[in-house]
Amino acid sequence: MREQIIFATGNEGKMKEIRMILADLDAEVLSLKDAGIDIDIREDGKTFEENAVIKARAVMKETGVLVLADDSGLEIDYLNGEPGVYSARYLGEDTSYRIKNQNLIDRLQGVPAEQRTARFVCVIAAAFPDGRILKARGTIEGVIGYEERGGGGFGYDPIFWLPEYGCSTAELSMEKKNELSHRGKALRAIKEELKKAVKA
Repeated sequence: MREQIIFATGNEGKMKEIRMILADLDAEVLSLKDAGIDIDIREDGKTFEENAVIKARAVMKETGVLVLADDSGLEIDYLNGEPGVYSARYLGEDTSYRIKNQNLIDRLQGVPAEQRTARFVCVIAAAFPDGRILKARGTIEGVIGYEERGGGGFGYDPIFWLPEYGCSTAELSMEKKNELSHRGKALRAIKEELKKAVKA
């Protein structure tokens, strides 16, 4: 029977990316929903690293299997790094990303292109049943666009502009997005760490 790894998310868009990148690990990658887990986790960390570890550890204690969890968000330099660790909860957890995206565009009204720099950050933590914790971080640099563009991706993707590609991350193909994205980079890095940990 293949080993099971739980990825602590209920976001199906995210799970698609995750399964594609982790496909060559000899393991079945389950979401919280797949694993039938419904726990309330207080993400009260001050950094992406702290929140990822809180999530991974909580689900690992509940299940006793290897758990991966990510915390990711958008940092906008002109807004002193906002929304940052509060990206998912920015303007309220149930607020649509269309409203969140428009709010950020409005807050940057009149700000010239060279000052609209931003990055997506993703930290993935792996919590092993024996108590070990591994972490990996990935980032992608870009600028905040002037309007939403593209129907792919999710969250803040439609306003995150990649000048060298002349498109938003919501306009990239899934393959290209996995190659370039903060989550793609962090997933590939944690995958290498997991392979090393298994051999150790």
